[in-house]
Amino acid sequence: MNYLSVDSLTKTFGEKVLFENISFGIEKGQKVALVARNGSGKTTLLKIITGQDSADSGEVVINKDISVAFLPQEPEFENINYVMDYIFKGDNAILKAIKKYEASIKAYEEDPSDKNLDLLNEATAEVDNLNAWDFEVKVKQILDKLKISNLDQDVKLLSGGQKKRVALSRVLIEEPDFLILDEPTNHLDLDMIEWLEEYLSKQNLSLFLVTHDRYFLDRICTEIVEIEDERVYKHKGNYSYYLETKSEREVQMTKEVEKARNLMRKELEWIRRMPKARGTKAKYRVDAFDDLQEKAKGPGKKDGLQLGVNMARMGKKVMEIKGLNKAFGDLKITDDFNYIFKRKERVGIVGKNGVGKSTFLNMLTGTEQPDSGIIDNGETIVFGYYTQAGIKLEEGKRVIDVVTDIAEVMPLADGSNLTASQFLQLFLFPPKTQYSLVSTLSGGERRRLYLLTILVKNPNFLILDEPTNDLDLLTLNVLEDFLLNFGGCLILVTHDRYFMDKLVDHLFVFEGDGQIRDFNGKYLEYRYQEEEKERLEKLEKEEKKKVPQSKTDTQSNSKKKLSYKEQKEYEELEKEISKLEEQKEKLSSKINSGEITDHLALQEISEEIGKLMEEIDEKSMRWLELSELA
Repeated sequence: MNYLSVDSLTKTFGEKVLFENISFGIEKGQKVALVARNGSGKTTLLKIITGQDSADSGEVVINKDISVAFLPQEPEFENINYVMDYIFKGDNAILKAIKKYEASIKAYEEDPSDKNLDLLNEATAEVDNLNAWDFEVKVKQILDKLKISNLDQDVKLLSGGQKKRVALSRVLIEEPDFLILDEPTNHLDLDMIEWLEEYLSKQNLSLFLVTHDRYFLDRICTEIVEIEDERVYKHKGNYSYYLETKSEREVQMTKEVEKARNLMRKELEWIRRMPKARGTKAKYRVDAFDDLQEKAKGPGKKDGLQLGVNMARMGKKVMEIKGLNKAFGDLKITDDFNYIFKRKERVGIVGKNGVGKSTFLNMLTGTEQPDSGIIDNGETIVFGYYTQAGIKLEEGKRVIDVVTDIAEVMPLADGSNLTASQFLQLFLFPPKTQYSLVSTLSGGERRRLYLLTILVKNPNFLILDEPTNDLDLLTLNVLEDFLLNFGGCLILVTHDRYFMDKLVDHLFVFEGDGQIRDFNGKYLEYRYQEEEKERLEKLEKEEKKKVPQSKTDTQSNSKKKLSYKEQKEYEELEKEISKLEEQKEKLSSKINSGEITDHLALQEISEEIGKLMEEIDEKSMRWLELSELA
């Protein structure tokens, strides 16, 4: 079944052509990624598909019989007051029932009056009638994994990252047939990304997404749609296979363009020699020459972005941290942290959101003061600090002026110099774009320009806090190559696992409560170790469950009170056991009546009775446990 058809779509902004006459489709069950350079119109294309923007020409058709959900890069919360209102917005009866149930639980916990108990019972009955308990559990799981706990929070108080997570939770909870995601991994910590990766790969849904996370692309997507040179190319397979086929295509295209250029030189001589009065045969040859000229303008071999920026000289002493302490109230960021940085050190920083990774980096660069302790920097240290909060470019300034205000000439590692214009071209800003205003740049182009302003300063200690957000895959590959050859120290915070694994030697693991563990290895090695640790802990818990409870444990359990959910489960178990007993009696009566003589039928009924008895025993054991607590 066809879910999406894009036919001959064209979109321009002024003189800039984003894409021209592109066509592709997505079928049921396909998981497709859109790949293109920054400024090529990825986000614009998604907005056109979802009806938030319009094309200059062409047509977009989405199957009317399917449900569609869209996660934008920057979610909007217009006319929404609270997180719960946004997450459960819509006409879905199950979502409305769960919203009512969640609100009534909260009301009863705050005020356990008869009125609120009646409302809770009414909401519970509504969820019962819709058989929505499994769905309610799924909603809880999604909210828990995305760290969304306060459903009554005012959306105006949410950070950009929190808004993205709330918006993501909503589209997942809606369970659409067709899901369109624009950079879904932005603002998620690594645990969240890995959970989302597993969730989407298992779900029976169709996907169309934009992401720069290469592990995510490799493990989820079955097809790649690429926009390049205003045209669209389709590649079957995951991201790794796409890179192979793209390379083969570029080699073939280079050969064709070179061949066309050689032929064009010969035809150009004929065109110049030919008299003005042309016959019919000459006319055909002139038309063919025009086509040849167009082909010869093809991209051919692309020059990669090669960065060899000169680095300020680094002395023997880099940085020494002694007894570093920092806290915000009860939240400890560092607790007596000590470390000595060495030359050419490459450190990745990992940890859940909110444990203080950015605060730690701010202390290293002096923008945040520790409560106690010393950060002793070497005299030759020149910091280059890339941070999301630092992207403040003047909207009315031309791109080239942003760079020339810092330096008009950039020294390179080989002793040569580049002008600001040449340096911008290396960062994929062609001359036409260099004289454009900053206000016309896409989000990825702005980040690329900001990154350039950091590197232009010739730092020898680079700190990059989420540098990969909204950068295209080409820029990421180039940035990786530059950082691999960078001779200074590097500290990297990123949710891009591929990017981190390629660049760092060891990790600072922020474990919470001020504890920072130095892990000697790359991120995937760390994750493997953590998963193995979790597996062993799970086995240990299962073994403990098998050990019978001591008399002391039973006595202590009897002193506990039933929670609201346990009380409800206790009451429901009585009804369920009674129903199961009735079913067993009916089947037993059938066998004892002598009416059934068929051997196979008797065997089936006996097996069914056996299953019922097992279920009755299991539920009875749980009922006994709860009755002791009651």
